[in-house]
Amino acid sequence: MKHFNDLIAECLPEVEEIFPWDLEEKLQQDTPPLLLDVREANEYDALAIPNSIHVPRGLLEAACDWDYDDTVPELASGREREIIVICRSGNRSVLAAHTMMKMGFKNVSSLKTGIRGWNDFEQLLIDKEGNEVDIDDADEILATKLREDQKRPAA
Repeated sequence: MKHFNDLIAECLPEVEEIFPWDLEEKLQQDTPPLLLDVREANEYDALAIPNSIHVPRGLLEAACDWDYDDTVPELASGREREIIVICRSGNRSVLAAHTMMKMGFKNVSSLKTGIRGWNDFEQLLIDKEGNEVDIDDADEILATKLREDQKRPAA
């Protein structure tokens, strides 16, 4: 049986990852990459990188293709465009980038360390109203909050 981390490990050799400081540089280019945030709506609403587009990972395949209710034209027409996929910690984004590569996207990368790393690098995050989110508030929002019933049972 495979676990979440096993799936990520299988995809990593095929997916390019970039660090937050690399993304900061890319965003200064004349043609910055498309930022694709694949977190859930509540996560995205709480804080996001400015100018990112939101497509929850569960809708990714349909959003990336034409003729679906979930089609995002910017994605469906962007198979040649540089796209950086973002999640909270850099795991879901690896899986999403791998899927996009299988769908024919040529220049897709995953943000290593995700939004957490972006915040640790002290880069701007905004809430759904466009207000800047304080770094310490973002740390709390991004902290792991496991309940006891979510933890692996003792052997």
